[in-house]
Amino acid sequence: MGFSLTPKDTGFYDLFSQSAKHLVEGAAELTAILGATSQEERELIAKRLSEVETSADEATHELLRKVNSSFITPFDREDIHGLASALDDCVDHMEAAADLVALYRIDDLPQGVTKQVEILSRMADLTVEAMPRLRSMKDLSEYWIEINRLENSADKAYRRMLAELFNAEGADPISVMKHKELIDELEAAADAFETVAHKVEGIAVKES
Repeated sequence: MGFSLTPKDTGFYDLFSQSAKHLVEGAAELTAILGATSQEERELIAKRLSEVETSADEATHELLRKVNSSFITPFDREDIHGLASALDDCVDHMEAAADLVALYRIDDLPQGVTKQVEILSRMADLTVEAMPRLRSMKDLSEYWIEINRLENSADKAYRRMLAELFNAEGADPISVMKHKELIDELEAAADAFETVAHKVEGIAVKES
């Protein structure tokens, strides 16, 4: 396997930006499934999100291959691995949430799910905007501070949805289980976005 001897290999930054774009695509499909009016439409959207997830996996593998074939990397190899994996996790959880909507035939989404998906969409936008700034490591603190604020909002919305689920009188237990699994995945996606921000913060602090 060949080795890159270029001290300033910008290819890593381009690959991180490409990986982050899959987050925006995933969030858009997740938003679309909330507005789907038929089971067929939900299944179609879930399939599209699955394709986004596959593309995100390929982007992650390309990043890791580049790490393994490069003599010099822009920052620690461990940090590159961690950030690449964290970005991939975001898409994985969004894809899982959409898949549950389709597989479980959930057409009566819990109140609060729309807000959760709006938060994830905003997190995706912020993350894709932040990736190019890894080149200079400047103006990144606003990104991780806002992601942290959004994750706190997602946590509050998650706890509220859980309370409403478990406190609803006469609720069908099977529906409660389906809804809980869905909102658990949305919460996991929000946590994954925060992990990305923590990885970026760690890299910025180390490289400053």
